[in-house]
Amino acid sequence: MNAAKQNKWLTVKSVGGILAIIFFFIPFFFPAEGLSVAGNRMLSIFLMAVALWITEAIPLHATAALIIMLNILLISNRALFSLPDDFSAPPFASFFATLASPILMLFLGGFFLADGAAKFKLDRNLAKTLLKPFGSKPANIILGMMLIVAVFSMFMSNTAATAAFMAVVLPVIAKLPEGDRGRAALALCIPVAANVGGMGTPVGTPPNAIALGALNAQGINISFVHWMAMVFPFMLIVLLAAWQFLVRVFPPSVKEIKIEINSTYDRSPQAILFYFTAGLTLLLWFTEPLHGISSAIVGFVPVVVMLSTRLISEKEFHSMQWSVLWLVAGGIALGSGVGATGLDEWLIGLVPWDNVPVAAVAGMLALTALAFSTIISNSATANLVVPIAMSLSVSLGDEMSRVAAAMFVAIGASLAMMLPISTPPNAIAYSSGQVKTKQMALSGALVGTVGLLVFILVAPRVWDLFGLMP
Repeated sequence: MNAAKQNKWLTVKSVGGILAIIFFFIPFFFPAEGLSVAGNRMLSIFLMAVALWITEAIPLHATAALIIMLNILLISNRALFSLPDDFSAPPFASFFATLASPILMLFLGGFFLADGAAKFKLDRNLAKTLLKPFGSKPANIILGMMLIVAVFSMFMSNTAATAAFMAVVLPVIAKLPEGDRGRAALALCIPVAANVGGMGTPVGTPPNAIALGALNAQGINISFVHWMAMVFPFMLIVLLAAWQFLVRVFPPSVKEIKIEINSTYDRSPQAILFYFTAGLTLLLWFTEPLHGISSAIVGFVPVVVMLSTRLISEKEFHSMQWSVLWLVAGGIALGSGVGATGLDEWLIGLVPWDNVPVAAVAGMLALTALAFSTIISNSATANLVVPIAMSLSVSLGDEMSRVAAAMFVAIGASLAMMLPISTPPNAIAYSSGQVKTKQMALSGALVGTVGLLVFILVAPRVWDLFGLMP
């Protein structure tokens, strides 16, 4: 059975690789009308990226590296084939520079904090400590779990947060009788909170970093605190709505659950140094408007401290999620190439957007991101959709800002949580054996719908009211 599944998967990958090659050469043999030479070359790269990212014929980060290389070889000032004189080719170094984007440094800082929290068991100990005020009622415990996981997912990988907190919740699930619907509520509350909580900060999830990277490339800088001010209140609304849904649709049969709170904090010199480093980093992120130090620079602080003091060993350093950083860099490079060649304007011109209400456009962007992210990586989705969304916002004039367009895509990608394959937190929860696919689909559909409605219909009005939109 496993061999059959593997062969089927290999076939899918093989087909994806063939499609990527075909898509790549189509614009060379059948150039798109109204698109420049450079634009057609970029269209080749874009179509290839779509095929590779959807089918994962090669690893996602490998596709990102291929995009950077093809941008250099086809549309940069060092292109292998000549470009028209009227095309201002981007410097080849600008594509290499995406691998050292400030946004990547911000995200890297989040990786180091997450790994340190796991190494010194700060995440699990804090979870147990923070659960104390929520008592023993199942609904309150679920609320406590969701709030704690969401907060942790704002500052560390939501995948890491899910893995850590599933270890905390599984013993709690074991206290419920077999067949109790509350088991599903407890198992689902962790990935739902991790997915929703990840929206709250720039380092919470890769789509946020991709959106910020695209904005940064166009000279729009959104600070750590500014992002939180725009997203956190609405993220909390979605989280509370998800909590109510879980406790009402999957109510536990017991009235009380006893949780053993045995939190023993590491007090070694290394652990104390990490606590101080993490606290200082978070403090600097929250007070960026006061001191003016970029959140990306602040994000590099734990990297330097933890490497130089050996809080992170060489083995732990090599085991970090470097592939995610390459994926984000590839997305930035793709967006840069799409904008520089005019491919974005050509793609947008295929649809008469003047006749579409702005609210409908916002909904379409978020819905597209949600639909794509349900079946492929949310990072890949953000890489493909963010550049087009930002260019579309420019074509609409002042009716929709580039910030709103990028954020709608990032948020839509994060709200995709219907299937076990939609996000790593979903896969972790599903592997616990405590939740069925139809239960995950039901909760994911409701949370995604509520989230889209809140962010599309309510958030922009509040942003304008309080002057939060740059």
